[in-house]
Amino acid sequence: MNIRRGLTRRDLTRQLSIAAGVATLSPALAIAKVIKPTPAQVEGPFYPVVEQADKDLDLTLIEGHSETATGEVILVRGQVFDTRARPLKNALVDVWQANHHGRYAHPDDKNPAPLDPHFQGWGVIRTDENGWYNIKTIKPAPYPLSAVSESGWRPRHIHFKVSQPGFDSLITQMYFRGDPLLAQEEELLRLPEARREVLIADATPDASGLVLFQFDIVLTTA
Repeated sequence: MNIRRGLTRRDLTRQLSIAAGVATLSPALAIAKVIKPTPAQVEGPFYPVVEQADKDLDLTLIEGHSETATGEVILVRGQVFDTRARPLKNALVDVWQANHHGRYAHPDDKNPAPLDPHFQGWGVIRTDENGWYNIKTIKPAPYPLSAVSESGWRPRHIHFKVSQPGFDSLITQMYFRGDPLLAQEEELLRLPEARREVLIADATPDASGLVLFQFDIVLTTA
């Protein structure tokens, strides 16, 4: 089945892997002998509970659908490391998020915003030989903390659950630089500023023409 712009899923996987392979380790990770683990965040109430057949790296297109998800298409890419800055291959990276309207495809989400029938919303992938994972998705919208906006809003974010035998599983969240709602996000404000920064991803242009957000993850040994 073809993906947007005529790429097959196999083509997309290959192109993302090539792009990841030529990327260099950030100087901070490259020179550090010991690096701190990624801060944990709450799982939240909307981890998927309905099993789905399609959980691949492209969340913008559900297998069997001719239409793609609504919203700004982005790439999220990163490496999974241990605290000695060594890449972890074959780590399980489980991601889920709200759609372009700020709603999860979850029976307990009471947000009146519409569902997107063409948004996959959940992906489960493995890191490659060099610890890289790659995801194609849409930029999630913020959403109210309850059915009424007066209760406050959560900023845009993507949930991650990362695991590897011999390491503690990590549940965390990636946020987006420049989101004004970050200033009131309790999950971030409880962290020291330097640790907070680890969870906020910057936008950079990608050769594909899409915006790329890099989010590296560090696990601790069990």
